[in-house]
Amino acid sequence: MAHILDDYAVLSPLRYKNNWLKIAIVTFGLLAGVSSNSPLVPFLIAICMSFATLYFAKVPASFYFRILAAPAGFVIVSVVIIAFFFGEGAKLFSFDVFGLTLGVSKAGLDMALLVFARTLGGMSCLFFLSLTTPMIELFSVLKATKLPDSFLEIAMMMYRYIFVFLDVAVGVKYAQSVRLGYKDFKTSFRSMVMLGTNLFIRSWEQGEKIYVSMNARCYDGKLILLDDKRPVEMPELMLTLAYFALVVLTFYFTRTVSVL
Repeated sequence: MAHILDDYAVLSPLRYKNNWLKIAIVTFGLLAGVSSNSPLVPFLIAICMSFATLYFAKVPASFYFRILAAPAGFVIVSVVIIAFFFGEGAKLFSFDVFGLTLGVSKAGLDMALLVFARTLGGMSCLFFLSLTTPMIELFSVLKATKLPDSFLEIAMMMYRYIFVFLDVAVGVKYAQSVRLGYKDFKTSFRSMVMLGTNLFIRSWEQGEKIYVSMNARCYDGKLILLDDKRPVEMPELMLTLAYFALVVLTFYFTRTVSVL
């Protein structure tokens, strides 16, 4: 729990930049990447967002590429399935497996590259927002959009309880480990069952304590969120417009271009 996304977001230099501008950049990247028929646009978005996250947000490259690689297994499996089982036309190559002919066509490979590029671009945009904007500030932005207070409060409570569950789970698992609760498979399975049971009970008790503490602080059913006024500076605006222009131009000139 020492290295979570919010830790880097709190320490990021981009934390003190305008939140609406960051959300606009991310939203533009997501929409442009999904709308493009060429993988070049999502790849360009992924490069720009990764550069901004590493250079401007000062996120360590080792940590960034590690979290970027976390969903890579799911993406690679999906890309392989799409390449082999989607698309029509002549096969670029094929081979037989237990009497079944498997091959990759140009259309299937194009579709697989497009899905991979869109996924990479979308993850880069979301990680940029997650690593530069603490969650509490995102809740402030959502509150400014006039969403129902009950929706925001439930979302905030759910987010808070993620760390309550993690804290309890880590403590219980550490206590089990020092008592050799994971020395073999049978013992590990029994310890995991006990961990799940204790996690529910301990989290319920912790939730009751949080509720009592909130009432002691005059909680009346509404959570107050403070929103700092951060004007958009001219260099930030110019750099954002240059990024938008680059993506739009690439989108326009590659709308009929195929990588293969």
